[in-house]
Amino acid sequence: KTTSCSGHCTQAATPLKEISCMLSRFSCVTVSNIMASNTAPGHDPAELGELERDILSIVWRIGSITAEQVREELDRPLKDSTVRTVLRRLEEKGYLAHSMENRTFVYRPAESRQRVAGRAVKRIVDWFCEGSVEALLVGMVDSKVLDRAELQRLAERIAIAQKNSNPEKKEGKV
Repeated sequence: KTTSCSGHCTQAATPLKEISCMLSRFSCVTVSNIMASNTAPGHDPAELGELERDILSIVWRIGSITAEQVREELDRPLKDSTVRTVLRRLEEKGYLAHSMENRTFVYRPAESRQRVAGRAVKRIVDWFCEGSVEALLVGMVDSKVLDRAELQRLAERIAIAQKNSNPEKKEGKV
């Protein structure tokens, strides 16, 4: 759901919280303390810049974090406004969400690292392997990215994930 106040702001609202703007010439007031992404999920991770990837890695590692904490965690000095802009853009792209704590934005991942990595790998599979995951894995073995032991562990994890995702199999009904 999107609300706006006379063109001053537009924010996406979560189902549980409403955003209300005071219709005046000078002010918009956010009543909600939880903001959700206002873009569709599925942004292409390959289009993220280096700074976006660095900041996203920090948020994934720490969990909930403020812009100031992100700035302190970065390996290079950046202006506060630069960090805030990148955080806002990552939120617009669907990677982050934020809540308000005492007038401070606290950012958290909107998507797990694994889900984003999965989308990135899918793009590689589509581009270079004509959609074949098998071709990707064979290429990874051929180039010594994966060895036989890692493939065996992957096969075991996949089998467990498939077993856990099918409740009928767990109950012996299939």
